[in-house]
Amino acid sequence: MAYRPSHKFKKTLLGGGAVVVLMSLNAPAAISFAEDKYHAYRIAQPGYKAAYGSWEVLDVPEEYRTNAIHAALLHTGKVLLIAGSGNNQKKFDAGTFDTVLWDPADNSYRKIPTPEDFFCAGHSQLPDGRLLVAGGTARYEVLDGKVDRAGGGMRVKNESPDKARTFKKGTRFRSPSGVEYVSKFDVTVPKAKRDFSISYAAGGRMLPWRTKVTAGEARVFVEAVRKGPEALTTQAAQYEIVGLKGKDADNTYGLAQKLTTEKQDFQGIKAAYEFDPVAERYIRVDPMREARWYPTLVTLQDGKVLAVSGLDDVGAVLTGDNELYDPATKKWSKGPTRYFPTYPALFLTKGGKVFYSGSNAGYGPATAGRQPGLWDLRTNVFTKVGGLSQLDRTETSASLVLPPAQDQKVMLLGGGGVGESSKSTARTAIVDLKADSPAFRPGPDLPQGTRYLSSVIMPDDTVFTSGGSSDYRGRGASDILKAQFYDPRTNTFSKAADPTVGRNYHSEALLLPDGRVATFGSDPLFDDPDNTKLGTFEQRVEVFTPPSLQGDRAKGRPVLGEGPAELDQNGRATFRTEDPERIATARLMRPSAVTHSTDVEQRSIDLGITRRDGSVTVDVPSDPTLVPPGWYMLFVTDEDGVPSEAKWIQVRNDLKARN
Repeated sequence: MAYRPSHKFKKTLLGGGAVVVLMSLNAPAAISFAEDKYHAYRIAQPGYKAAYGSWEVLDVPEEYRTNAIHAALLHTGKVLLIAGSGNNQKKFDAGTFDTVLWDPADNSYRKIPTPEDFFCAGHSQLPDGRLLVAGGTARYEVLDGKVDRAGGGMRVKNESPDKARTFKKGTRFRSPSGVEYVSKFDVTVPKAKRDFSISYAAGGRMLPWRTKVTAGEARVFVEAVRKGPEALTTQAAQYEIVGLKGKDADNTYGLAQKLTTEKQDFQGIKAAYEFDPVAERYIRVDPMREARWYPTLVTLQDGKVLAVSGLDDVGAVLTGDNELYDPATKKWSKGPTRYFPTYPALFLTKGGKVFYSGSNAGYGPATAGRQPGLWDLRTNVFTKVGGLSQLDRTETSASLVLPPAQDQKVMLLGGGGVGESSKSTARTAIVDLKADSPAFRPGPDLPQGTRYLSSVIMPDDTVFTSGGSSDYRGRGASDILKAQFYDPRTNTFSKAADPTVGRNYHSEALLLPDGRVATFGSDPLFDDPDNTKLGTFEQRVEVFTPPSLQGDRAKGRPVLGEGPAELDQNGRATFRTEDPERIATARLMRPSAVTHSTDVEQRSIDLGITRRDGSVTVDVPSDPTLVPPGWYMLFVTDEDGVPSEAKWIQVRNDLKARN
């Protein structure tokens, strides 16, 4: 549909400045000014909004503006925006960590005391509605050429079986040549394990007991006390702990092989917390077994959470030491071993296997862990899934389980080269995991090569995608101010209204309970096309209202009335409604927990519907691998795809199995 400005608008635009415009007819600035004015007029028209939707930048009070690194929707309807130190070295050094709780219902805000630096942590929705937040930042990176003291990982050994040892930050380790290094964090070394064994001589005579002692071990990052080349070493050596004497000195010591001035990457923490949406506070739980920075956390069918990948406490990508969190005991245990690059996109599939789409973010070699596949956690067998083109451009791509989840199709969209590569791709691809031999097939291309794309499942089974940039972190003013809808039924994209705020690295988008989409964050490397002005973090919040909620359609949307907050033992729930025959579909939608283009939580499940006079009953599948336990939004839509506002409902993992 074409939109033309009215005579009055033309007069307003051109009348007062006609002389100026005519005098500078060939000036690009004047042309750009006129185009911007016309664009602003055009997108404000009701017909345009009805066709493409509309955007609104919210008025966020200055004291609540934050560097939103993570965004999670809670079952209270509020959105948790986690910054931690927000990629700000000064805030990290000052111990200033931020979390803001936003209520989209009335656009109110509240600051939440933040006990750790959750910058680049992982998060997952728990069965009781709490949000598990684990990992984060122990130390910021130091780039090549900026490291002036030799440093690296020190393995601290404890050969005493009698007690664990804790060494505070600042403990000194002395090399055989007398060079001293200081620890940058507290470290607790477990006591040694004592194993007894019996052996027998020839003829069956029992020999005396033999005792084997296995030293306890922990790792800590150390740095040379003094600058200079004498602290550099690539030779393995044993280091005494300064201040220890006698047996303590004999039993406890450090081992290191490589202490250099090479680039030092970000380092992770082990801390884990649950955020309570009702009390609106963080609650400490047992720390992880491994420190993690850039990890992925994914909820499994039994409500446990799998934590995968991340940079460890010395800044190295974990080689496959994954772990499981049990929300019943608040403790962690060893998980199946498998290497992935950081922030891998992992999705629970029907049957209980975990699918790795190939999407990831940030860290890991280009030659390892990039191949998509199905991971059987019970047998720890990984089956590769082929067919994906441009496998070298999956970093910073988006991926999701297409709606409805029963179809078991996963889509990957865009992406770029490893690290600071300028490569990007418009490629999308779809895999049907129900096929006998699953393989990716090409989908429709995006309008252009895109990294950091946001993708959000809508109540009408479309996928709303927006933002991103064509180059690394928006370099060269490459933010993409475009949005579109993907329809899985037709396998096509259609235009949506253009956002006004650019979103690249460290940006998020999620579906709100009222059916709108909120977007946050963006962390450009530079703020100008010539890459000369360092970037500033985008703190504006912009909300998209889809075409289905414009004008008269918004006023006449379906309404779900009174109903339960959880399913009955048969997995059903009944809600009052004035016009049950108008309801065409019902979807159970898991709330997002998103960061770094990675949202492994969101999914939409098709529900059975039974209509009666004055009510509608929805029937939820009993398979927990399809519907993991937790809180969900229940949306119903009419035949035109107009959604209701969501009702929150809890799915437990103790439902009776049904045929």
